[in-house]
Amino acid sequence: MRWGDMDAQAHINNTVYFRYMEQARITFFDSLGLRPGGMNIPPETSPVVMTASCAFLRALRYPGDVEVKMFFAEPGRTSVMTYYEMRPSYAADVIHAEGSAKMVWIDRQLGKAVPLPPAIRRLAEEGVLP
Repeated sequence: MRWGDMDAQAHINNTVYFRYMEQARITFFDSLGLRPGGMNIPPETSPVVMTASCAFLRALRYPGDVEVKMFFAEPGRTSVMTYYEMRPSYAADVIHAEGSAKMVWIDRQLGKAVPLPPAIRRLAEEGVLP
């Protein structure tokens, strides 16, 4: 967590939680080489966030680090749900926020949903976790 992530109430601003979830997704995909053109993923396709939500259970407060755990749910034809748990380093046994994001795979030129790449479907079906 950064000092600049705080808001006027001296806790981490609610919009920053979505950045934490985004960074967890990007880091996870990068760690597996899940970039367009890698792992047999067509280079003209990519995931986009269709919906995102966050339940703010307890305020995250600076200073500290936040651990974000990401989980896959059962994949659909063109989408996969991702779920998140956020815990601060100063209370690692307590979930402070829970979130979700529905990731839809699209053809970037057409702007339309396409079937999940087999590599993504396999990871979701196997329950691969970061």
